[in-house]
Amino acid sequence: MGAISSNSMMAPAPDWIDLTVPQFTEFGLAEPLLKALAEEGYQTPTPIQEQAIPLIMQGRDLLGIAQTGTGKTAAFALPMLHHLASRPAQAPRGGCRALILSPTRELATQIADNVRSYGRHLGLSSTVILGGVGARPQVQALARGVDVLVATPGRLLDHVQTGAARLQAVEFLVLDEADQMLDRGFWPAVRKLAAMMSWKRQTLLFSATMPTDIVKIAKQVLKDPAQVSVTPVSSTVELIQQRLIHVDAGAKRSLLAELLRKPEIGRALVFARTRHGADRIAKNLNADGISAHAIHGDRSQVQRERALSEFRSGRAPILVATDIASRGIDVDGVTHVFQFDMPDAPEAYVHRIGRTGRAGASGEAVAFCAPDEMPKLKAVEKLIAKRLPAEHRTSGFARTQPGHSSQQQRVSNDAGPAPRHQPGRRLAAGSGRRVVNQSKKGTATARQ
Repeated sequence: MGAISSNSMMAPAPDWIDLTVPQFTEFGLAEPLLKALAEEGYQTPTPIQEQAIPLIMQGRDLLGIAQTGTGKTAAFALPMLHHLASRPAQAPRGGCRALILSPTRELATQIADNVRSYGRHLGLSSTVILGGVGARPQVQALARGVDVLVATPGRLLDHVQTGAARLQAVEFLVLDEADQMLDRGFWPAVRKLAAMMSWKRQTLLFSATMPTDIVKIAKQVLKDPAQVSVTPVSSTVELIQQRLIHVDAGAKRSLLAELLRKPEIGRALVFARTRHGADRIAKNLNADGISAHAIHGDRSQVQRERALSEFRSGRAPILVATDIASRGIDVDGVTHVFQFDMPDAPEAYVHRIGRTGRAGASGEAVAFCAPDEMPKLKAVEKLIAKRLPAEHRTSGFARTQPGHSSQQQRVSNDAGPAPRHQPGRRLAAGSGRRVVNQSKKGTATARQ
């Protein structure tokens, strides 16, 4: 395990780094963690990291309100790894020292990858527990004991109930995407798991939204928590062009195929309201000669991993997803997001379009709205406090909706125009502030 030091011997910051913003070297993180960050070219934290890391390093419980893409995985993973490394102990057999609970398999896998990356020089062990794959390797890993366990609640509770997992030794608990765990009905399992742990643990809860139920749950699992909040859920992502197309439900299929055939389409995410709808859209696209996969909760883990792999590689550059399954999809180069169905929850509109326009790149988000979806559209426009530039599709041609520009409008929360080029990026770019550091790996990103 690497030696612990709070005084980094890293070289002075180059003159293009904004020294008014804290650097990772100022947080007192273990030297091996700083080494891993330096190898990735990251020096400047995002706002959620800047606010959360010092509080977590003090041992505080934390309630963090932050959307996907703001850098929250690093915000909790870095101080968590520092905690484990600075208090060397044998990983408990059948259990873990730190537990991270996630609502989806994709997000759990991504978090585990990031934890391994940040902790590569610490010598700490980790594993992932999730459904859709065989249980035996998971039981074997638990039997040995691990320092960091990333899990989905349902499968972990299964292991606890069979006696394969024990949680009494958990020192550090993270509940990520808490609002999604609530929406998916995981909270009874989460409460059962939390009740098995020592009350002396340090607990962090992160959520993109703050409904009343999350407030109640936070009071149940957190002790005198600090609270941090960045990127209000009503904020649309900068550098994303947004379009709204009013179209009859029966014409959505042909319109989607038409738009996906345009030469500017690279990787594209298509959002469906239901699992059945996602399957139907993917099947229709393939029938129309457009290679696509669907990803949702009814797909096996092998099917989900294959779909993501082919999406990343470009072999099947169109991915159709439900809102829940999209959590944890973190792929560079998504040029377009299509909302085939308007979302039931207006906040989901913001999460969906945030899958493009990342790491300083531009992106385009197109929403289809059938006549019976108008109430959902009004809820979205009320949330984001603006009307979307819209057009109507009737009889195969487009006409501009009165009162809306027919031109695609750039949406930005900044006072001035967005820069055409950024020299580098912070850890987990996309947090809304443009102070960036030059990365020696121009394409390196670490989100969530």
